[in-house]
Amino acid sequence: MGIIKACLGFLAIAAVFVGFFQVAPPLLANYSFQDDLKTVAMMDSANFQKTDEDVRTDVLRRAKDHDLPIESKQVTVQRINSPGLSAVYVAADYSVTVSLPGYSFDMHFNPTSGNKGF
Repeated sequence: MGIIKACLGFLAIAAVFVGFFQVAPPLLANYSFQDDLKTVAMMDSANFQKTDEDVRTDVLRRAKDHDLPIESKQVTVQRINSPGLSAVYVAADYSVTVSLPGYSFDMHFNPTSGNKGF
């Protein structure tokens, strides 16, 4: 009876580790991508010659660097222009499929460049 409990305990710990190593990479990629979105928004808000398509292209390039499945229509670019303040708000909406042994699920992410009201 003790050997069966030990084996079940070992299998449970192994399942947690396998799950962790499948779930952690998309979470870390999203965290890093969100940091990149803030950088893109800050740099592109200072450059008045960049269009929304240029900003979207910058975001897609960063997504490709992180191997994220993002298409152009999933990126939202919004400009905030008021006297003395020019800002760019960038958001992306995507899902990543995580495959565990015997089970798959989608992790949905919606990283943004920050608050619209900078």
